Amino acid sequence: MSFYLRISFLFFIFTNLSFSQTNLLDEIDFVQDSEVSSVFKSLKVVNFESTKLISVGEFAFSVSHRFGSIMYGFDNFFGLDDAITRLNFIYGLNEYSNFSFSRSSYNKTYDIAYKARLISQSNLFPFTLVLYSSLTIDSSIDNEIYPKMSFNNRLGYFTQFIISRKINKNISALISPSFFHENLVIYDNQDNSQYGVVFGSRYKISKRTSFNIDYGYHFNRSNNSIFKNPLGIGIDIETGGHVFQLLFSNSQSMNSINLMSGSTGDWTEGDIFFGFNLFRTF
Repeated sequence: MSFYLRISFLFFIFTNLSFSQTNLLDEIDFVQDSEVSSVFKSLKVVNFESTKLISVGEFAFSVSHRFGSIMYGFDNFFGLDDAITRLNFIYGLNEYSNFSFSRSSYNKTYDIAYKARLISQSNLFPFTLVLYSSLTIDSSIDNEIYPKMSFNNRLGYFTQFIISRKINKNISALISPSFFHENLVIYDNQDNSQYGVVFGSRYKISKRTSFNIDYGYHFNRSNNSIFKNPLGIGIDIETGGHVFQLLFSNSQSMNSINLMSGSTGDWTEGDIFFGFNLFRTF
């Protein structure tokens, strides 16, 4: 059995054992009309996508910031001088799918994405399954520096199946097998087609707050690469139509493909980035 399959198998064993220990009252608490609600409150766990979608006809807008590394202290005012911004617009196409468009100042990246719920967790089915797929365009690459550059070299593709489970009224978890392809890679021995898996979890602290964590593991990163696996931790704060996330991450990038392939920080050296995600639904 491959390493990837072992991780998936252990995840489902863990969630099934944990769920079996909850009592009937806990189960009733989060099952409404046989479908589990509020697996995740935000569209993102921390850095990566959750299984939450907005409803049909709704429009959501998110503003995300990642400041510079806090390790340099007052030299960059603990990162506040070096902010990266992402603006994301999301529309609910129907009850089971969303379309989004974003622009990030990191590599001047444009992102078009589709997110669709394939299965919902209920008292008859053990997990929620969501498909997420995006196309990114890196507009920062200078044609004068790379005269042979074509538009195709700017493109990146990212696809993942997001599998989540609400274990009890306080704990949710997910695993996301991921495939991504970069038409242009930095290292000669880096495959254009790459693979990874994302793990994430949410712990409900109170009615309107939760502690979240997610981690992305890259399976076939180049041995020469300076990049790291992304780890993010944060707090969700729900205030009516807003969900506000305060977070720390070793990645300043915010698009899924850039998170997996280009995270530069190192938690062990204090090279981490403070940031936030703000979601508003209309």
